[in-house]
Amino acid sequence: MPDLLERDTLAGPGASAGEHLARAELRRQIGCLERELASLFAESFRRGEVDCAVRGHWGEPRVLGLGELERVRDELATRIGKAHLALDERTRLETDNRELLRRMLADPADFKWGYVSRHDVGEPGCGGWHSRPHLGLIGMLMGWWQVKVSSGCPLSGRLAAV
Repeated sequence: MPDLLERDTLAGPGASAGEHLARAELRRQIGCLERELASLFAESFRRGEVDCAVRGHWGEPRVLGLGELERVRDELATRIGKAHLALDERTRLETDNRELLRRMLADPADFKWGYVSRHDVGEPGCGGWHSRPHLGLIGMLMGWWQVKVSSGCPLSGRLAAV
């Protein structure tokens, strides 16, 4: 019973002061890594997937040992590294698609029937840019190409017309 009253001491019941400090440092590192993973998830919202699920490896509630805390920290660091790689790849892809869109708007005839969606360039919503002939078959035979901007989801136009 006296052990319960002395919880604020550095060394808890059955633990050395060094182990207590190591556990506190590991919990601090895990907290920082979880905040970083949460910010990466928020940054990637609607752009890609970042795995931010909390995994329970143990069947019953208990205090994790030093080895288990280190394993949790290392798994979080690995997930953060993968999230950074996925976001960097998505950013590169969006930049490439914006450059493609810029070239498509400059010369639609070079990108016949090409399509770039808003999602491809990192913008929210439906719709996109489509290179197509100006007057259908006549425009296609004459080489009159233009880029049409989609107004959004096809259902939104139908619902507005009804």
